[in-house]
Amino acid sequence: MRIGFDISQTGRGKAGCGYFADSIIQQLARIDSENEYILYPTFGNVFWDPEWKSSTRRVDHPKFRRGEGHATLDKAQAFWSNNPEDLETSLGKPDIIHSNNFFCPHGLKSARLVYTLYDLSFLDHPEWHTEENRLGCFEGVFNACLYADMIVSISEHSRRHFLEIFPHFPPQRIAVVHLASRFSRKPDLARPASLSCLKPGEFWLTVGTLEPRKNQLGLLRAYARLKSSLPKTFPLVMAGGRGWLMEDLHRTVADLGLAEDIIMPGYLDDPALQWLYQNCYAMVYPSLFEGFGLPVLEAMSLGAPVISSDVTSIPEIVGAVGMLVNPLAEEDIFSAMLMLSESNGLRLSLVERGREQAKKFSWEAATRGILECYRTCTRRFL
Repeated sequence: MRIGFDISQTGRGKAGCGYFADSIIQQLARIDSENEYILYPTFGNVFWDPEWKSSTRRVDHPKFRRGEGHATLDKAQAFWSNNPEDLETSLGKPDIIHSNNFFCPHGLKSARLVYTLYDLSFLDHPEWHTEENRLGCFEGVFNACLYADMIVSISEHSRRHFLEIFPHFPPQRIAVVHLASRFSRKPDLARPASLSCLKPGEFWLTVGTLEPRKNQLGLLRAYARLKSSLPKTFPLVMAGGRGWLMEDLHRTVADLGLAEDIIMPGYLDDPALQWLYQNCYAMVYPSLFEGFGLPVLEAMSLGAPVISSDVTSIPEIVGAVGMLVNPLAEEDIFSAMLMLSESNGLRLSLVERGREQAKKFSWEAATRGILECYRTCTRRFL
C-alpha cells in the first residue's frame, strides 16, 4: 500500500497532535517493511506551520518520501478547501490518507481515509476554545463522521464520546490506539542551564499548554492554600507554551501572592522537559478534560508521582496507581498535595507503581494498531 501521512504538526512547538504523528511515523519507519509512505508537511485549511520546510519530521528511509507542501496558508487553504479534480494525483496517488491534525479531507475518489480522533472538548465546553479553533475542530470531526473509513481514537473515552455525538457511525470502524511515553529514564541527565534555579526533588510540576481546560488557575488556588498551610513548601513550575483565553493568569499569580513561588519557563525542548519530569517532587495535573493525558503518562514513566483528575480519559491511563481528584474541587487538589507533602512513603509507592503502569503503553503497540487500521481499510466490507 501507499499511505499518505499527515506530519503537519510535527515541527517546533508541537503538542498532542504533533507528538502522536511524530512518534507513529518514526515507529512505522522501524517496523513496517511492506508499505510506502508519503509525508505531507502541510495538511488542511486551518493549521499551517510557517517553518514547515525545516521543522516537520524527515524520515531517512527508502520507502518514505515527502510530499509537496504549500508555501503560504492562503495556498494551503485554496488547495484543501476547493477539492481540485486531481486531488489524489496531487497527493501522490495514495491508497490511504491518514489525517492527524483535526482536519478531515473529503471528496476522495479511491483513497481510503483514516482519521485520528483526539477529543471533543470543543463541543462540551466551547468556552474553553477560540471561535477559530472551535469551528475548525468541529468541521474536521463532523467530516470524519461522514467520510472516514476508519477512525483511530486515542482513548476509549474519546471513542465513547464520539459515538454518543454521532451514533450513526459504525462502532466497529473506530479503533482505540493509546499513546505512550517518548522518554526513557536517564539517571545522569544534566540539568539545563535555563532551569538552574531549581533543586532536584524540590519543586512541584505541571505540564501543558496554558489554556482553560488544563485548569492552571484552579491549581494556583490550591497551591496557594498549600503554601499557607505549611511552614514551607516547594515552588510550582508551570511548563508549557502560551495557549489562549488565559489573560488573567499572571494577575491571578499576583493576587494570590505567589509571584516568588511560580516559575513559568514556557515551552521546553525534550531534554529540559525530561529533566523536570525526573526531578520534580510530584506532577500535579488537574485537567478538566483530556483526550488522553500524555503528560501524566510521561511523568509516570520517568518516576514522578502523579496527582491528576478523575475525569474523562485520565483514569483510563493512570489506573489505580495515581492520586485522582475532582479537578473542580480545589479542596481535593490541595488535600492531595498536602498528603503527599507529609508522606514520603506514599510518594515512593506512587513512583514504583507509576513506572509499572507506564510500561503497559508503548509506541510499538500503538503503531501495530495503526497498521491494523490500514489493513482494515482495504477489506471488502468497507
